[in-house]
Amino acid sequence: MSICNKPLALLIVIIGCSLSGIAGTVAAQDISQRKDVTTFIDEMVKKHDFDRNELKRLFSQTQLRQKIIDAITRPAESKPWYRYRPIFVTDKRIQGGIQFWNDNQALLEQAEQKYGVPAEIITAIIGVESFYGKHKGGYPVMDSLATLAFDYPKRSKFFRSELEQFLLMTREEKMEPTTVMGSYAGAMGQPQFIASSFRHYAVDFDNDGKRDLWHNTADVIGSVANYFKIHGWKQNAAITTPVTVSGNQVSALVDKGIKPHTSIKQLLKQGVNTQESLPIGEMAALIKLENKDSDSYWLGLDNFYVITRYNHSPLYAMAVYQLGQEIHRQRKAQENLHNS
Repeated sequence: MSICNKPLALLIVIIGCSLSGIAGTVAAQDISQRKDVTTFIDEMVKKHDFDRNELKRLFSQTQLRQKIIDAITRPAESKPWYRYRPIFVTDKRIQGGIQFWNDNQALLEQAEQKYGVPAEIITAIIGVESFYGKHKGGYPVMDSLATLAFDYPKRSKFFRSELEQFLLMTREEKMEPTTVMGSYAGAMGQPQFIASSFRHYAVDFDNDGKRDLWHNTADVIGSVANYFKIHGWKQNAAITTPVTVSGNQVSALVDKGIKPHTSIKQLLKQGVNTQESLPIGEMAALIKLENKDSDSYWLGLDNFYVITRYNHSPLYAMAVYQLGQEIHRQRKAQENLHNS
């Protein structure tokens, strides 16, 4: 072969390899024949009477995405508090919360009256989760849940369950599974409910015959409030309060976790001091937050623990609390200024 013909031959080889690669990619993306997937399909057919061919079609269109695994391995909750807080407690999110509250005041009042959850907490949850509906997630939920169910062994059991719940949810709500968008972890809508939460806690707050957490603000507000109510929210009870600490029991108290475990009376005896008057028999947890210069400590009461049922991180719960407090404070200041 002459030198002048070599580029043509090379081009033919490259094209041939490229076409082969494309075909291989398509074949690799069809996960409906994978053993773990077929086992899951068998379970869904047997347990819930799904159509086998329909599930095969669905999984043949589902893509496993490495960027989903990459995202779940670097959550924001792994940051120290002084880096985590500025993500969520920002002027834009506070002003957005004030606007959301003003726009939906009647709905928030109705939800607070029915469920006992204050407007600032409902608003802050929606603000943290989706910036008041602006960031609902850009991943197909089928892709997210399948990737984490079948290619993320660390939490495969949990996400297989969520995939099951998602398919049940879409059947019940008459949704096409391939069109539902959400976060990399499969959280959906303005309040970012996972599928099991949607099925158990989402409500049709405006009684229009469907539960819509993507576009219906009434359902969003009612569902968040219902979630907190069912998880034990105590109306008009304290959430958290800053404390000072001394003595040698501090680390042991922090290590006991975020679920209230020790009475206020006992905490006072063990060197935890607060300026707020709290019932001495009430149970609390000691929360440690890492700041740049020195750590700060807070008491996590029952309502603080309820917030962690939405996201198990104490950083998340504290961000929701502090964002809600700032929204409430600045909204009140704006009202006072307007009325003066």
